Amino acid sequence: MTVLITGGAGYIGSHMTLALLARGRRAIVLDDLSTGSRDAVPVGAPLIVGDVADEALVLRLIAEHGVTAIAHFAARIVVPDSIRDPLGTYMANTMKTAQLLRAATAAGAPHFIFSSTAAVYGLLPPTPTPETAPLEPASPYGASKLMSERILSDAAAAHRLRYVVLRYFNVAGADPQMRTGQRAAGASNLITLATRAALGMTDGLDILGTDLPTPDGTGVRDYIHVSDLADAHVAALEHLEAGGDSATLNCGYGRGFSVREVIDAVRRAAGHDFPVREKPRREGDPFISIADARAIRATLDWTPKLDDLDVIVAHALEWERHYWGAEERKRLWTARRAAG
Repeated sequence: MTVLITGGAGYIGSHMTLALLARGRRAIVLDDLSTGSRDAVPVGAPLIVGDVADEALVLRLIAEHGVTAIAHFAARIVVPDSIRDPLGTYMANTMKTAQLLRAATAAGAPHFIFSSTAAVYGLLPPTPTPETAPLEPASPYGASKLMSERILSDAAAAHRLRYVVLRYFNVAGADPQMRTGQRAAGASNLITLATRAALGMTDGLDILGTDLPTPDGTGVRDYIHVSDLADAHVAALEHLEAGGDSATLNCGYGRGFSVREVIDAVRRAAGHDFPVREKPRREGDPFISIADARAIRATLDWTPKLDDLDVIVAHALEWERHYWGAEERKRLWTARRAAG
């Protein structure tokens, strides 16, 4: 039994590939490398460069490799980019998911794991947020994922397909063995931006919003270690293979940290301060995003192992230092200064 991992040359997909291989499972990666990296694909997992919407290609891969499950990570994920280019976001996230599902159902692949997001809940969800909370996405990114969830549910009702949707909260950190991590130079998540600021790769960090209805005025997020998230995907696969029902589950730890608390954690890990600027809030971002994580623990055989903000930050900082190296960090800093 083989798992097809779309977007497996990216941040989260490469971690799931590692998790599968560590369990002796077979995996193949399908990625167009528009944002992913060949280097992220672990040895032992073949990389096929192509588009998830290429139905003929997907059908061939399913047949040739005996694919019985698809883990779908390939997507556009940056909220501000989705606001600037909503049509491109819907094309990449929703229409291509529909095309992938068309191939999966035509081939009879029985299991599907979908990478979704807490952005489906909107700006002011109840805290902590259960899976039954109102679905009111505030950005095309969140809406594109919600539409894909509905398409997946409808496809499963019409075909012999069972699925698990995992709604991620905020993913951060890196493989503790430093085999993979965040490779994207343009990554926009807070912990990556803060660790890069601490390493001198940028001229500081912007806090986007200090007047929010939160304890210290900055956004609050539920940060989950990427390796724990990868293990949750493997647990979702095992749930389906054991005959488990389709499910939609939040994937987080159930507690949140503010932007200022994250900055303090990065300062502790780095052992020094770095410049921080206060800027206006960013359109489309929720004020508080904390998972009600009871359902995932009740449904899947999954127990987080790295539920500690300082551990998440330490692994992220170590990865940035390890991956980029002193000379590359200097080059990136010089390029950013030249660009203004």
